[in-house]
Amino acid sequence: MANRKIRPERAYEPKEMDALDLRILAELQVDARVSFAELGRRVGLSAPAVADRVQRLEETGVITGYRAEVDPRALGFPVTVMVRIRPAIRELQRISKIAQEIPQIVECYRMTGDDCFYFTMHLRAVDELEPILDLFTPYGHTTTSLIHTAPVPRRPLPLE
Repeated sequence: MANRKIRPERAYEPKEMDALDLRILAELQVDARVSFAELGRRVGLSAPAVADRVQRLEETGVITGYRAEVDPRALGFPVTVMVRIRPAIRELQRISKIAQEIPQIVECYRMTGDDCFYFTMHLRAVDELEPILDLFTPYGHTTTSLIHTAPVPRRPLPLE
């Protein structure tokens, strides 16, 4: 399975998924590079049957893509920062646009509450932080936290 972005053709209804679909998804969350033959062995189906189910899950938007998880520190980004932003009045769109243009921001969420935006950045050094935050300060109040450890790193959804 290649690293690629999947485009859903239609929305998938959870009621259409059976226990085998959930088992396939649980396995793929742990190892998306597993062969269809091995995946079939794990869930009790033939490789072609698994391939058909995976294709349907891709086409319906349940599986949205495949990607490699990399350690930012191993690539020279030892500083991980989480930033919350409380936008000024009528500045939501501007903050969203700025966040989309900054490559160090690897994820950004729009939320309820006073702090409407939450994003994660990976930096090569702490001194990269201030110039990035300065891009947002005219449009809202920022709160920044440096990440020391991840006691619960990204993990699969509990499907079983």
